[in-house]
Amino acid sequence: MCGISGIWSPASADPTEAARLTFFTLYALQHRGQESAGIAGTDGRDLRVIRRMGLVGQVFAEPDLLALSGRAALGHTRYSTTGSSRIENAQPMVVRDDALGDLAIAHNGNCINARDIRTGLEASGVEFQTSSDTEVIAKAIAAAPGETWDAKLVHTMPTLSGAWSLVLLTPRALYAIRDPFGVRPLVIGRKGSSYLVASETSALDTVGATFVRDVLPGEILRIDDSGLTQVADMAAGRTGMCVFEHVYLASASSDLGGRSVYATRERMGEILAEERPAAADVVIPVPDSAIPAAVGYARTSGIPFREGLIKNRYIGRTFIQPTQELRQHSVALKYNALRDVLEGKRVVVVDDSIVRGSTSGPIVQLLRKNGATEVHMRICSPPIRHQCFFGVDMARRDELIASRMEIEGIQRHIGADSLGYLTLEGMIRATGATREDLCTACFTGDYFVPVQLELSKESLERQRSPA
Repeated sequence: MCGISGIWSPASADPTEAARLTFFTLYALQHRGQESAGIAGTDGRDLRVIRRMGLVGQVFAEPDLLALSGRAALGHTRYSTTGSSRIENAQPMVVRDDALGDLAIAHNGNCINARDIRTGLEASGVEFQTSSDTEVIAKAIAAAPGETWDAKLVHTMPTLSGAWSLVLLTPRALYAIRDPFGVRPLVIGRKGSSYLVASETSALDTVGATFVRDVLPGEILRIDDSGLTQVADMAAGRTGMCVFEHVYLASASSDLGGRSVYATRERMGEILAEERPAAADVVIPVPDSAIPAAVGYARTSGIPFREGLIKNRYIGRTFIQPTQELRQHSVALKYNALRDVLEGKRVVVVDDSIVRGSTSGPIVQLLRKNGATEVHMRICSPPIRHQCFFGVDMARRDELIASRMEIEGIQRHIGADSLGYLTLEGMIRATGATREDLCTACFTGDYFVPVQLELSKESLERQRSPA
């Protein structure tokens, strides 16, 4: 779920521009990761990196951006999927080749064969300091044969399995790479004479850059003073964009594959209203990702749309942890209910998904406490029954409520008067794609590459070399 970005500017550009633009693109990608943030910058001679735990606005101050001045930069904001949330695993990470110099890497995804690759590298004498698959990818690149970074990348990428969108930086070039299935998004933009790379188009919009195109599945692109060069095309026979990007991960203001995420979510809500109607007085969303779907549901059903829950945008992740008593009221910490909207009403509440089931129940209780006479939960995706191995830290399969209960059991567990999910076919139809275009493994268990079901977020912890 991480956010990655990068920029390559001509040598004559403002020396603070690259780091500054990278900072603001990371701000626009903060929804993809909130645990740590970092930026690497280069002046064409060496690389400098600043990375710390916390939100983008907490990590960087003006002196940091000045220290990162140069013609190019890359950035990362992290949501951990392999390796625990600690500073050693923060990105960008830097590796060194004696002949070629330094290489900085920022990664969004999950390399599912990282454990095997690491074991092989350790056998050849390579040492590791983290429990992150990103370090494994970086050191595999550095150890690969080849007299250029281009050659090392062409050698390394086919050895990786899973999902990865990568931005890499050397003093002489910026690279943008996507796995052969294109699971995670990655786009190219232009601002004046500078090229930008980002996880989502919304990051380009934030800094006034113009969208050029998607990085294609399996593509290795090099950006330097000669422009944009395709180093390799290693596309698979099919694509596999993560459908959960459409449902939840991506910003509603972004486009995925040329289609508005907001419009897709509205369409999900429309189809959900057709598939799972309810007799009610008002439709409300669980903010923020479900707002477009609730708009679509209300429009198709003819039931008025209202905001019944207001999200506290400042609670989020914080360094000040709530007490146990406050943790038991986590939904009340995150949302305020509007009694004027809810009292005496039959309510359809639209949410994007139910993962563990630990949030939906308290939401239903909060709505009832504020006067709702009936609560009909509608979910604009199918039941999540399988673990994600491709870059979303949902939960282990035994933690997923839909892997343990049928829909009727989930309804009783959360205390709703009714519960309806969007069908798999309806969700796919809303995206405008086909089932063959998308990764739907968290809903179907149909993984497009073999996975090791016992893998966990901490799968590399046991292998971590002493510091």
